[in-house]
Amino acid sequence: MAAESPAMRRVQVAEHLRLLKLKEMFNSKFGSIPKFYVRAPGRVNIIGEHIDYCGYSVLPMAIEQDVLIAVEPVKTYTLQLANTNPLYPDFSTSANNIQIDKTKPLWHNYFLCGLKGIQEHFGLSNLTGMNCLVDGNIPPSSGLSSSSALVCCAGLVTLTVLGRNLSKVELAEICAKSERYIGTEGGGMDQSISFLAEEGTAKLIEFSPLRATDVKLPSGAVFVIANSCVEMNKAATSQFNIRVMECRLAAKLLAKYKNLQWDNVLRLDEVQAKLGISLEEMLLVTEDALHPEPYNPEEICRCLGISLEELRTQILSPNTQDVLIFKLYQRAKHVYSEAARVLQFKKICEEAPENMVQLLGELMNQSHMSCRDMYECSCPELDQLVDICRKLGAQGSRLTGAGWGGCAVSIVPADKLPGFLANVHKAYYQRSDGSLAPEKQNLFATKPGGGALVFLEA
Repeated sequence: MAAESPAMRRVQVAEHLRLLKLKEMFNSKFGSIPKFYVRAPGRVNIIGEHIDYCGYSVLPMAIEQDVLIAVEPVKTYTLQLANTNPLYPDFSTSANNIQIDKTKPLWHNYFLCGLKGIQEHFGLSNLTGMNCLVDGNIPPSSGLSSSSALVCCAGLVTLTVLGRNLSKVELAEICAKSERYIGTEGGGMDQSISFLAEEGTAKLIEFSPLRATDVKLPSGAVFVIANSCVEMNKAATSQFNIRVMECRLAAKLLAKYKNLQWDNVLRLDEVQAKLGISLEEMLLVTEDALHPEPYNPEEICRCLGISLEELRTQILSPNTQDVLIFKLYQRAKHVYSEAARVLQFKKICEEAPENMVQLLGELMNQSHMSCRDMYECSCPELDQLVDICRKLGAQGSRLTGAGWGGCAVSIVPADKLPGFLANVHKAYYQRSDGSLAPEKQNLFATKPGGGALVFLEA
């Protein structure tokens, strides 16, 4: 499994409407024909929110929506990027001087992250130019990983142009690292599932080392994604990075409390590993070691015996240095309890008891509550949407992705699906005057899709 490269498939482009349209648009844009196409899927995280960057396992599946890129390597050293969506302007730059502007999370910067990651992995200074046309049908800023799919797609595009080989695991790790060029301190879930996904199964993704295990979802239930229509771009605000830092600080304070070497501890899972105790026991340690009242920087410095200057320059990230309060107790409680829920979810899927769908739904509901109350990454619209989904037949419903907007995912008994979709549509998306919200793809059932691959024209 570890050494397997992403698949290459020969296809008759004329038989695939989306590829054919992309080929025609590419031709009218660049006056030539693409040499190959690359696809990377979006994902929905079923359970395990905001814990991948703390070192804990997550349980996502790839969705059918994806990013497709048509590519033609060219003899010049110019990278030309275009997008089928007119909202995203064309961009061109020298392939040998990749600059990523962290202050503006513009669409093309995500492509540049993937390109730069592969370039740096192989230590290359002279990259060939290419013409690329991007087409994505993952709703943007919806928590379904449209940006990571673009990073992964760009990484695979660059690898293919170079004629090099990497395993899916290596690609996932490079793309996870390179997405941080945009300024978000993410984990590695999105990139891992984009490469490691297989049709028909969700995956338990574990880190250090990265590995993926199949999780068979219940056959009598369907997962439904509902978009709250509140957009959240996690690279455009510091909320996401503040949570990463709160978890890092909580890890250091817990380690100090337990007389561990705390200064090189970065993640909450390291404290558990060093103590050699269960997640349930870590929750008890958190109760003892941290107080529910927010911490200010001065108190953190007192606890760790360091100066404010050391806190700012050695621990905090540039965009969290001016934060005045940190909720360490709440964040650690969420992470340890959510990590336990992921393992319970997998166990229930394996044991498949009679009331499996109900049990999985309860775990999803607990997850949402924890995201809302302890991690504070929900928003009123998401809470309302989750509530509507539960009232109208979902056994469980929760926010998915970073939160602060984006989508909810619900587990719905298969026989209730048609009524559920119609009722949620009416309750959340229909305006009081009877007209519908204009956004497309607001509500859809999904099944586990396959991972990133390369298409060559047959």
